[in-house]
Parts: sequence; C-alpha cells; structure tokens
Amino acid sequence: MTSSAGLLDIGHLGSVIFSMALADFIQQLDELAAEAVTAFDGASNADELEAARVEFVGAKSGRLKAAQKGMGSVDKDDRKAAGIQLNDVKTKVEAALQAATERLAAGRSSGKKQSTEIFDPTLPGKRPRLGHLHPITQTIEELKDIMGRLGFSVAEGPEIEDERHNFEALNIPSDHPARDPLENFYIAAAEKSQGKPLLLRSQTSTVQIRVMEKTPPPVRIISLGRVYRPDTADATHYPMFHQMEGLLIDRQVTMADLKSVLRLFATSYLGHDVHIRFRPSFFPFTEPSVEADMSWGDDWIEFGGAGMVDPNVLRAVGYDPEEVTGFAFGLGIERLCMRRHGVTDIREFYKNDVRFLHQF
Repeated sequence: MTSSAGLLDIGHLGSVIFSMALADFIQQLDELAAEAVTAFDGASNADELEAARVEFVGAKSGRLKAAQKGMGSVDKDDRKAAGIQLNDVKTKVEAALQAATERLAAGRSSGKKQSTEIFDPTLPGKRPRLGHLHPITQTIEELKDIMGRLGFSVAEGPEIEDERHNFEALNIPSDHPARDPLENFYIAAAEKSQGKPLLLRSQTSTVQIRVMEKTPPPVRIISLGRVYRPDTADATHYPMFHQMEGLLIDRQVTMADLKSVLRLFATSYLGHDVHIRFRPSFFPFTEPSVEADMSWGDDWIEFGGAGMVDPNVLRAVGYDPEEVTGFAFGLGIERLCMRRHGVTDIREFYKNDVRFLHQF
C-alpha cells in the first residue's frame, strides 16, 4: 500500500494488520525525512513553512505522528531498532524546521529562490512610513495661525465644568432647555465628590468667562478644544466635536467688526471663492445674535453662531457694559475641515481608518 510518491500511505499504517519488515519501515522513514527537509528548505514564506509543518509534524494528522502509530506493524523483536530510527528521523525533521524558521525570521531567501539582487550599501535606505497629525489637529493648528495674524491669542480651559461657567455666567437661566440633564453629559461621581453638579462642557464659551474673570479689557482671544453634547451621530453631528471660540472685548466694538473678522477668517482658511452669510438668530449670551453659514457647492451649511456679547455676561465677570462692548463667535472645527477637504461625513474623522486619515 503506497502513495503516489512511492511511499507507504502513513495515514493508514495504524490499520495495517500484516507484519512489516524492519528494512521497509526504515526505508520509508528515510524517505519521509528527505521529503520533510526538502519542503522546509524550499519554503519561501511563513505560509509555505506552516503548511509543511502541519503536513510533517502536525500534532494530530502529521506524517511523523502516523509513522509512530505504524510501529505496531513492525515485528515485536524489531521494534526497539525501529524506535531508534524513528527518533533519529524526528530529530532531523525538527532540526530542518527550526533552521527554516530562523532563516525566514532573518529575511534570507530559500535555497530554491536565491535572490540575484546586488546589495549596494552606498544607496540611501528606504524611508520608513511615518504617521502624521490627525486632520482635526492639523486644522486646529492652521486656525491658530490665521487668528494669530488677526491679533487673537490662544486661551485654554478645562473640559469638565461647573454650572456657573457653562450656564449661569453665560446668561443661561436654570429653566432654559439647554440645561436639561438629557441635553448634557453630567458627571454623577464628580458631583458626589465635589458637592456640586459638574458636566463635560457643552461649548468653549466657558473659556471666555474664565479669561474675563481674570483679565481686564481689552481682551482678544480664541479657544479651541473638545465639547460634548448628546447628539445622535449622523453626517454632520457627533456627540463629541471641536469648537473654536473667539472673543473680542474693547471700547466701541460693533457688529461690523464681527462680520469683518469672520469674513477675513473664512477667506483665509477656505479661499476667496467661499461665500458666507449671516442669519438672525438667538443665543442667551449674545444680543443681537446671528448664525453664520458658508457655501458648499449649491448648498449652505451652518458653521457657527456669533453675536455681540450680552450685557448680562459682561456684568457677570465684572465688566461695565457702559464702558466696553464686544463680540463672540463659536465655529465648528470639523465642519470647517470638511468644507476645506471635501469630506461629507463627520464620522469619518473618528473611525481610525488609516486609508482615510493618510489622505491629509
């Protein structure tokens, strides 16, 4: 009973009932060893080596395992000699497997596929592929640069806020819908430890309050960072996103100044072919208030809200609204980045798909 290669079908050795001469058993072990060494030496990659390993030394169906079972067909008096020969073959096969594993790990070619490429040590090496900043981070850095050239400095503030900075000082009363617990991310554990409600900030306007509390006018700042709202994720909304808050407080600041700054910003970042428009709106912390839209193909998309700082907000931080005025705006950084690069779904920024991220 032989295989197509002229060898005994080792898979059936366990069921053979006739006696086998020791010489025949040794011959077939030698042939098995030769085939295994050839297969291991010829493996040119890890997949080929693994296939050969399973065939010859697999724990369940390997040919060495079947040969071991075939010992029962050898005459009783010859089994000691057969066992010695089997162990020698096993050692030889395992040594060939180990050598092939080390060869592939070192990156050397197999004997059957020797490389003819000549190595030139004077040539420059291959530049490794490096990562880069996330597109949102790239956008933030560019916005800082543009607004810096317009005279604004960067201010930062905490992402976990109390109700005074997130609502009360911004003229948002306790019965306002924006303060509904279902519209915010309140932190239960923080409230127990601090003795007062704390939440993830819902807007970067909190930073302007903190700056005005410590800085006398004039104030000319921007703040860029993450904000959190329990919105349902879709093409233009996400429960965590980034805002750029702008604030200018000084004497005789008007709505015309606000429009000029936003138009200069839009053309600096998006190009002179972009158009923006202002629609009347309402925000508790600005009066009057506007929504700013930008053109996107044949459509308009909102990219932020703005307006003149409400006198109540100025009073909340100790400013005299009879002496100073100012404007504030909050722009969505993801939407600016989407408009700049033609991205149609905000969720792409947070899927961590390197095929998308490497486009930037």
